[in-house]
Formats: sequence, C-alpha cells, structure tokens
Amino acid sequence: MAIPFAVHIPFVEQLGCELQFYDDGQAEITLDVRDDVHTNSFGVAHGGVLMSLLDVAMAHAARSPHKHLPDGGPGLVTLEMKTSFMRPGLGRLVVRGSVLQATAKMAFTEGRVLDAQGQLCAHATATFKFLRALPISGREARPAAKPRSTL
Repeated sequence: MAIPFAVHIPFVEQLGCELQFYDDGQAEITLDVRDDVHTNSFGVAHGGVLMSLLDVAMAHAARSPHKHLPDGGPGLVTLEMKTSFMRPGLGRLVVRGSVLQATAKMAFTEGRVLDAQGQLCAHATATFKFLRALPISGREARPAAKPRSTL
C-alpha cells in the first residue's frame, strides 16, 4: 500500500510513481509503465523515466534516517548519478534505493529497477548533499520543501 512522499515534488506526482516505504536507509517506489506516458520509440520504459525513478528512490533512502527530525530533516540534492541499463523496463517496475554510507553532509547510495519478474533492468549509484536551503537566483535562497501531512 502506497504512502505519501516525504515532500511535495510536482514532477514525481506527474510521473505517477508510488512510494511503498522509506525507513532505515532503504526506500521502495513502484510504477506501472503506461504506453502513452512512460515509453520511448521502442515501446519500453524511457531511460529518463528509469533514471528519475532511481533518483527518487535513492533520495528517499538518503532522507529516511532523518524523517523523525523537525520538518523531516534537511532537504537534499543530487550531486552525481551513474546509471547502467541491463534490459528494457516493462509492466510494473519496483525501484529500491539504499544508503551505502552517509555523513552529516552527504549520502552515497545505490538503486535498482526490477521488472515484474524480478529481473534487473537498471542499476545506479548516486551521491546526495544535504541542504537546508537552495540558492536559486542571485542571493535568494529557497528553503527545503516541508513534509506532506500524513492525514
């Protein structure tokens, strides 16, 4: 059963994936691949969709140890991500992210995309930086998004 995402991310909502859990350095999201939304010219999940799912799963894994803190802890941004594609993604995809190592300022993660048969479609590693605010233009800073209400 899906739970609310840690923060409001309009792009993720448009993508249509669901957060299944995030806790203790682990996270899992799912997506039912739709031909009219998520596919490339070959009729399989677009690589950008898979990379977005991996990014979201790994970010939630990185965020999970801090979710008990006020405002769900610090926000984070992706510093780098390396992805390898093994096979086409079709049907219901399960994406798992996990923290390999974390410091006060950064988290090193890995993620996997599995198809409905449990076969590995893609694997990624990523580094995230924890931030309280993000400079967006000039000297203006935008605070990290607040967690959504769980009502």
